[in-house]
Amino acid sequence: MAALPKVAERFYQSKAWLDYRRRHAAWTRARLGGLWCCQCGGTRRLILDHRVERKDGGPDFPPFEQADWYCGGCHNRKTAQARAARARGG
Repeated sequence: MAALPKVAERFYQSKAWLDYRRRHAAWTRARLGGLWCCQCGGTRRLILDHRVERKDGGPDFPPFEQADWYCGGCHNRKTAQARAARARGG
């Protein structure tokens, strides 16, 4: 049986998160000169991701240094690895 597609939590559609994401993008562009995936360098379909997932106790709005931009594919891999680690109990 195939896994169900991931559905974004309502939190990630909130005004507060969208504002945080906008401010983080501006901060990243100013610091690095652009916005791209921290894993592969891609620039399409970028997702801002908590280094420590909220499900693992990470804050809703971490300091900018504790959130990274990922393309969709790299984000899905990172999320799957975190989910597998939780399932293993660590």
